[in-house]
Amino acid sequence: PRAWLEVAIDGAEAKRVVFALYADTVPKTAENFRRLCTGEHPGTTARGKPFHYKGSILHRMIPGLMIQGGDFENANGTGGESVWSRRFADEGFRDPVSRRGLLCMANDGPNTNGSNFFVSFAEAEHLHRRWDILECERTRGAPKLSARLQTFCV
Repeated sequence: PRAWLEVAIDGAEAKRVVFALYADTVPKTAENFRRLCTGEHPGTTARGKPFHYKGSILHRMIPGLMIQGGDFENANGTGGESVWSRRFADEGFRDPVSRRGLLCMANDGPNTNGSNFFVSFAEAEHLHRRWDILECERTRGAPKLSARLQTFCV
């Protein structure tokens, strides 16, 4: 399956970023990300926030390494929940962050996956074997990156 986000940078026209999800290898991780993109998960988080990425920001960028988002509660990487429970267990698939464009779950350690994710800008050897991997496929051009981004899911 595929999921996508519309990303607007500094007020420019939004660009679509499409993600290929490895549902056969990491089914819970892929379904969690897909539902958070579509907004189809019913109800709200424990803090009363809607379960989706729409209107959330990409809150962290490390030039040359990655950009991070997915915290639709606090907008700083400390919040967000999965659609399964607040956090869910790792699925055992580990692959190196070996190239640009990989979509990975960002977490606080083993079995703490929620809604935070990052997209790699380059190979990151020090991150090898730490994150469940999904794959990113960019379409409609690559947006220029800046310090503050706004994401939209439709």
